[in-house]
Amino acid sequence: MATPQAGVRRFYTIFAVLVVVGLGILAYLIFKPQTVSIPANVTVQASDTSGFRGYIKGSPNAPIEITEYADFQCPFCQTFATLQMPTIDERLIQTGRVRWRYRDFPLQQHPFSRLAAHSAACADEQGKYWQQHLRIYEGQSEWSEARDAGAIFRNYAKANGLDLGRYDACMKSGKYAGRIQASYNEGVQVGVNSTPTLLIGDRLYKGRFDSDAIIKMVDSLAPRSK
Repeated sequence: MATPQAGVRRFYTIFAVLVVVGLGILAYLIFKPQTVSIPANVTVQASDTSGFRGYIKGSPNAPIEITEYADFQCPFCQTFATLQMPTIDERLIQTGRVRWRYRDFPLQQHPFSRLAAHSAACADEQGKYWQQHLRIYEGQSEWSEARDAGAIFRNYAKANGLDLGRYDACMKSGKYAGRIQASYNEGVQVGVNSTPTLLIGDRLYKGRFDSDAIIKMVDSLAPRSK
């Protein structure tokens, strides 16, 4: 037969367990990264574009500049970034023949494209733009169907060695929404209506691209020096 003392001890044991569990849940709710969203169609301020032309790879003295308008959630953009760009980077950008300029062109039907672009912009603050850019494209199949892509982008930021405190603050602020909108507006102004689209000189090239075709195009515009 149980004694009253045993019943009291059992009560306090259960109470203590519930307190610990409750405190754990409260700590999780307080300190977990909050889901963020990046607004579209914001008013672009002068500060959003001042001194910023896009994310640029290559020599400022390269004879040809190619601008890519792309959407992180676009499957064709993903294929281009992961399969074709490594060759373009090696043979055209690193050799000084091409300066590559990346511009965000988030399509309305892709719910996480602006969030992905903002994640990469926040990584740029810490000198890790291209690392985050590539990781987001590589993981497109993982996050494009997720309920919370932001948590996945944060994991990429962690894997890329970013200071997560700074990254979280940047994401929560939405500070680059205007920059992303300005990039989109620029694309619309020059005639972009799908992704990926390349602007070379004053001509747009749309659809699927392969590195060989781009190398041949560059050869025709700026022959290799002998």
